[in-house]
Parts: sequence; C-alpha cells; structure tokens
Amino acid sequence: MSISAHGVDMVECNRIAESVERFGETFLDRVYTPRERDYCYARKNPVPHLAGRFAAKEAVLKVLGTGWTNGIAWTDIEVRNDAAGRPSVHLDGRCRAIADEQGLATIHISISHIATHAIASAIGVGTDPSGTPGVLGMGG
Repeated sequence: MSISAHGVDMVECNRIAESVERFGETFLDRVYTPRERDYCYARKNPVPHLAGRFAAKEAVLKVLGTGWTNGIAWTDIEVRNDAAGRPSVHLDGRCRAIADEQGLATIHISISHIATHAIASAIGVGTDPSGTPGVLGMGG
C-alpha cells in the first residue's frame, strides 16, 4: 500500500450559506446526503460543517483526478464521522467505481474550519490496478 494521490480544497463559508439561502432544499439535496445533513444541522452553526464537507468532496475528486464529469454526483461522496468525531469518506456510485479502477483501498480526509473558511485534505491510499504498490498519479 502506498499514497497514490493527494487533494486539497478550501471553501468560503459565506458561499455555502448563500447557496443554502438562494436554492434551499434543492442545493442541500443535490450536494449532501441525509446523513451529512443530519450531522451538520445538529451543530449550533451548521454552515462551517456544510462548507467542510463541500471542501472534502472537492478534495476527494482531486484524488480521483476526475472533476465533476462522467456521471459523478455530489452524493457519491459522503463524509461520515465516528463517535470521536473523526471524519471518513464513503464512496458510492461512479466515484466508487473509479476508486476501484484505480486500486484505491481508502481515502483519508482531514477537515478544518473557522467562521469564514473551511479546508479539507484527502489522501488516496492503494495499489495500482495491476496490484503493484506505487504511485497512481496526482490529483490536481
């Protein structure tokens, strides 16, 4: 197993707040899974948590090297938290298929936020499709 790719993204919290205000449920349903929404809205101020998940999804796509193409949906990437609050990534749909094609065993993430910004880093770990440990390519 080796690190195959890294992605990072930063989001302005106001941008997410404006999208929620302008598009409401349509935006939330398109970008976040019900589990993510439940987690964020259980917080005193959900916006930085929503922004952190948005940044995490963008960082994961950089690991996959795809961008928002080839039938990928925002909800193909879900950020989950364990009991201690540690975030993890669950892939579904097209994102899961791409990760499998690339031999990614897991994607580790870290998310941080303040009132104005959220940042996320994602690191893909795995083997290349032939099963040989090594570098798959960099997300950009």
